[in-house]
Amino acid sequence: MFSLVFPGQGSQTIGMGKDFFENYDLVKDLFKEADDSLGASLSKIILEGPKDELDLTINTQPAIFLISYSIFQVMKKEFNLDLDNAKYFAGHSLGEYSALCAANYLSFSDTIKLLKTRGDAMQNAVPKGEGGMLAVLGSKVEIIEDILDENKNNFIAQIANDNSEGQIVLSGRNSDLEKLIHVLKSKKIKNIKLPVSAPFHCQLMRNATKIMRNEIQKLNFQESKNKLISNVTAKEILNKEELKTLLIDQIENRVRWRESVNHMINNGVNHFIEIGPGKVLTGLIKRIDKNVKTNTINTESDIKDLKL
Repeated sequence: MFSLVFPGQGSQTIGMGKDFFENYDLVKDLFKEADDSLGASLSKIILEGPKDELDLTINTQPAIFLISYSIFQVMKKEFNLDLDNAKYFAGHSLGEYSALCAANYLSFSDTIKLLKTRGDAMQNAVPKGEGGMLAVLGSKVEIIEDILDENKNNFIAQIANDNSEGQIVLSGRNSDLEKLIHVLKSKKIKNIKLPVSAPFHCQLMRNATKIMRNEIQKLNFQESKNKLISNVTAKEILNKEELKTLLIDQIENRVRWRESVNHMINNGVNHFIEIGPGKVLTGLIKRIDKNVKTNTINTESDIKDLKL
């Protein structure tokens, strides 16, 4: 039994999806639809750069979605793979939008426009340089939660991503993260400041939540028989109304990726197929359970080698 999973921010590279773009008209059409929907040449930024433009959150989010969705469509329409047989669709942060579009809950055009809005809102929720993110390695969620609770009068930080065993990401104001780093060092817990421009998935994103609530309520979500796993609950989403609520909640809440993967495994999934640039999720899944089968799909040969 397999699940389809879609990567989030950080997997972007200049030229990603270029082979698919050159070889398949349906991908050329999707790139054109993306440019038309956004009123800007996202395709040029993806294929030619410059990297600093691709790395702007407002471009990164729709770009990664475009590549993931393009590969998904090639798998379905050019290689005739029955991907609707997936037990679950899931994605990491922005990857949840790739998952919901692939699972037929929202149109391609609406999804890519929504992601541009999301990227812009998240980038501008906090003044540049004021917030950041910190990766903690080799520790457990419970230990980090205890540290945050013990120090809540000294500084405020939140767990933004529970990625896998021993990989947790925290968000907060840079001044608070410096205090947290001091505490972590005193406890000999390894940590790395991440090169990100904003503190995602924490309460500092409140302004972004307001913007996304307004945008999401305008859109025409559909019901689908395909099952989605929520980042917020790490469980199956029941219907389109719950989906809308959880997408709004996702902006300020923890991405429960480790719990999501364990939920899928506990419900019979033994094969994960990552669709999109990079192979970050494949690495995380293997750290969560080394016994499951994984495939990373970002080239034609990856699709040809895939056995469902």
